[in-house]
Amino acid sequence: GKRAAGPRSGPPRFFVRLFMPIYRKITFWYGRLLSWLPSFCVAILIVPVSLQIFSRYTALIPSYIWTEEMARFFLVWTVMIGAMLGVRESRHFEVDIWPILAPRADAALHLVSDLAVLAFALVFVWAGYEFTAFAWNRISELAELPLWMIHIAWPLTGVTWLLFIGEQAWDHARTLVTGVPSRKQDNQPHAEA
Repeated sequence: GKRAAGPRSGPPRFFVRLFMPIYRKITFWYGRLLSWLPSFCVAILIVPVSLQIFSRYTALIPSYIWTEEMARFFLVWTVMIGAMLGVRESRHFEVDIWPILAPRADAALHLVSDLAVLAFALVFVWAGYEFTAFAWNRISELAELPLWMIHIAWPLTGVTWLLFIGEQAWDHARTLVTGVPSRKQDNQPHAEA
């Protein structure tokens, strides 16, 4: 007999149904980890900054030179982690010049934005790799820390943006094709053939 007509369930659909839930779990837990790291960095940042203040205005402790460099390192990491989270949560600065659009038009506009973030992410990965390679065998002047520990923040930020923007671009592409916003698609049960 003939098979009943229904949605195709070939390898791509199987791959997507298998891969996307795993991909979403990875990005979810990685995002959760990143959401705690700025608090951790700021908590540690308080130590060298406090040492700088106390040594500058009191004679209780000696003046430590490495504290300024350490504070700078943690500030850079805090900013980069914040930039990673900004992409994850779509919290970067955005100007709305369009009226409320239909789901497909909105998804198309978001895909253009996703491509711009993708381009920046690739620049961060490529230039960050070279930046880190340049600093690989160098140490900081004051604290004598390996400089790659600070420089690696740039390529890691780029890779993280690629990870997060990939998930968002997938959702926007799916909305562009189906016309149904991603959140609604994810809440609907999948029909099995």
